[in-house]
Amino acid sequence: MGNLLYLIAVILILVWALGFFGILGTGIQGNSLIHILLVIAIIAILLRVISGRRPV
Repeated sequence: MGNLLYLIAVILILVWALGFFGILGTGIQGNSLIHILLVIAIIAILLRVISGRRPV
């Protein structure tokens, strides 16, 4: 389950980066959904780092 959470976090960060730079959507002027995805991804990564587990 932890690997799945980490994978989802990485995918969300990639989608956020693509949206932020305008590759997906309107770029910086876009809606706030992309920033919500970033926050979720960062929380998932922080939970993994705090728990001390390492990816396989």
